[in-house]
Amino acid sequence: MNRSKLGMLIALTLLTVGIVVVTIGIDSKRKKNNPELSEDASQFVTLTDAVPDAILEIRYFGTYNFVGTRIDGYLEPTALLTKEAADSLKAVSDDVKSLGYRLKIYDAYRPQQAVDHFVRWAANVPDTLMKRYFYPDLDKSVLFEQEYIYEKSGHSRGSTVDLTLFDMKTEKELDMGGTFDWFGPESHPDFCGDPETEQFTNDNSKSPAGRSITPEQFCNRMILRDAMLRHGFKPLDSEWWHFTLKDEPFPETYFNFPVKQLNK
Repeated sequence: MNRSKLGMLIALTLLTVGIVVVTIGIDSKRKKNNPELSEDASQFVTLTDAVPDAILEIRYFGTYNFVGTRIDGYLEPTALLTKEAADSLKAVSDDVKSLGYRLKIYDAYRPQQAVDHFVRWAANVPDTLMKRYFYPDLDKSVLFEQEYIYEKSGHSRGSTVDLTLFDMKTEKELDMGGTFDWFGPESHPDFCGDPETEQFTNDNSKSPAGRSITPEQFCNRMILRDAMLRHGFKPLDSEWWHFTLKDEPFPETYFNFPVKQLNK
């Protein structure tokens, strides 16, 4: 092979390698920006099959939620979780039951189509039907900016749950000093207290309306938090009711099958 042909071959080889590297980089970036979407429900269970003591109040199946209507993808008032998350939640249920409580579930697995519904609602700024109940201190236009609404949710990975405690003695929800899905700093676990030390501080300076919670309400939040952390869940720093399994089985997969009873 003469020197000219050899040079052309080397150049062509380098060009081919470069194209492959660039393609891999683009595919990697594309996968990161567009995580896998799945319709496969085979690794999920109906939550109440795993945790029979749980009480369900699936807010997105009804109209008492921040949108004010049933959310896309909620076909039945049930809750689904990955098998691993459901097993860990069963341990939480057994734990709090010994303290006189039951778990009350507001939401668990949330299909991507529901998240898409939230995004469309948030973009429709004039629609403030439920403002006085869930975000009276906020202008709806800031919901994306202040990260109350995302295009993706950990709930869609199947191992996140929104819940509270139900007091079996009083037959009422434990008083947490705020409602589920309240948009504001009052929902933060560190509102008026330090969740690491569990000390009540009465620091309500972040509340735009000067709202506060009592020492008892902060303590109640900590009872739920402690039980969830003991059994492998991690908290969210903006919502006292929101927990995700630390070792979630599908950290990169978002699911989109509807919420309904699973046929096993």
